[in-house]
Amino acid sequence: MDLEQFATNLYYDRTFDCEAAKILPGEYYFTNKDMLIVTVLGSCVSACIRDRVTGLGGMNHFMLPDGGGDGSPVSASARYGTYAMEILINDLLKAGAKRENLEAKVFGGGAVLKGFTAINVGERNAAFVLSFLKTERIRVVAEDLNDIHPRKVYFFPRTGKVLVKKLMQTHNDTLVKREVEYASRLKKAPVGGEIDLF
Repeated sequence: MDLEQFATNLYYDRTFDCEAAKILPGEYYFTNKDMLIVTVLGSCVSACIRDRVTGLGGMNHFMLPDGGGDGSPVSASARYGTYAMEILINDLLKAGAKRENLEAKVFGGGAVLKGFTAINVGERNAAFVLSFLKTERIRVVAEDLNDIHPRKVYFFPRTGKVLVKKLMQTHNDTLVKREVEYASRLKKAPVGGEIDLF
């Protein structure tokens, strides 16, 4: 039986000759199908998490909103990241993944939104995702975090393969506009529902 999180951005990727799901800031996607999940990251981070035995896996795309740098594990800012991580992990576990088989690859956190906040949003996002995964005892098997360049990330959950393309120059400001708009939404919207990891 094929399992997948509904996504409106499904398409056929001719380069990789497979079905693909594109995720945007604040979204996540998981599947057990032999397909691709893709996103473009600036200051945001993505965790690609999979069950290394079954190939069931998914990717999220999130940012900690500005104003949560107090270091408290229950700060409003940290709750956004925690929610983004927990909802993906919980859906993977509900779909049949085993916690002891989970592994992660993490990407993003580029210094793309210069002047957007007093501290580097990308660095905060990168530190958060590594800390969260360490606390949850999910092994990080690869990472490409921080730097100054946006990235396009291609994740193949079935095999665990990830391809990262550094975008040395962007030809328009769509990525920055998308992240600024997402950060603005986060400041106004309440954190999603309560989730407990099981």
